[in-house]
Amino acid sequence: MIVKANDFISFLKKVDKEKIDGFSEVIVPAKPKYSTNGHTYFHRISEDNEIVLDSFRTVDPIKILFYLVRESMNSEKTRNTKRIIVGVKQCDLKALELTDIALINKNFIDPGYKHWRENTLIISSDCGEIGENCSCNLMDGKPYPGKGFDINISSIYDNYFLQAGSPGGEKFLVTMSSHIGFETCKDVDTSEIQKKREKIFASLEERNLSLRAKRDFINLKLSDLELWKDESTSCVGCGACTNICPTCYCLILNDETEAQEFMKVRSYDSCQWNGYARVAGGGTPRPKMFERFRNRYLCKYLYMKSNFGLYGCTGCGRCTEACPGKISFMKVVKNTAENFSEVAQ
Repeated sequence: MIVKANDFISFLKKVDKEKIDGFSEVIVPAKPKYSTNGHTYFHRISEDNEIVLDSFRTVDPIKILFYLVRESMNSEKTRNTKRIIVGVKQCDLKALELTDIALINKNFIDPGYKHWRENTLIISSDCGEIGENCSCNLMDGKPYPGKGFDINISSIYDNYFLQAGSPGGEKFLVTMSSHIGFETCKDVDTSEIQKKREKIFASLEERNLSLRAKRDFINLKLSDLELWKDESTSCVGCGACTNICPTCYCLILNDETEAQEFMKVRSYDSCQWNGYARVAGGGTPRPKMFERFRNRYLCKYLYMKSNFGLYGCTGCGRCTEACPGKISFMKVVKNTAENFSEVAQ
């Protein structure tokens, strides 16, 4: 179905205000008033927000809305909020696919993550622009969703083409049709959407041509350690890359019990921190910075692929963007892979 863009935004505000279909809140990508670079962040929808759906991914990864930065393990405090998250991009949908496998499986279920997954309607959207560090194409991704959404939005002129991707999405579209007018998508509309997608993807391919590396990522593990030392020179071990990565989920659990209240609280941990995995006797498996730096790349390209059948990198580029040492994640991948290839020959 095709709806006017303004009507769609107005309906979302109405859903948030009137709790239509039981949804308590609607979260959207919004541009702060002080922003000069086009970056957006997830915010609850409001009249003050400048909502941006036809751009590139948000600064904050989708994981912070499902796997909270800090939360109590007291199940009695689990919220019953039913919500909608709008404007999710393909790179974040791909990340959710991996974390679903890691955190909801036959051997282990994370109750907090499972709760939010079951109580969230995801409305994704095509990328209408590409960010400076976007590189999903290097990980076989596209700047538009193919699966993992309840509804997807494709911008066409001043309208949105809405496509259902799940029974929940179909139900919500029926509800929407009773509140706002819509038109049926025509062949000419589908053709225009496809042209727009191809244009964005072509721009992405051209921008990242110099970063394309050989896909035999075992080279990362076999590359000379001196190369890893050189690549990690600018790393300060701050953990910004892991905290903002949509597929990192390492945690640390603290006992914050007070008086009569038993309380366990978990928060993000980082394999880049000096104290990560340190045991009571003071021993640590990776005491040197370059070892921790290297481990992150092996985790994303080898360990996660082995454990979950998916690469841990979605090409969102957030780690490069957040790094105070200006380290380009994809450049490191290319440099280490090509170094090994040259040595092997």
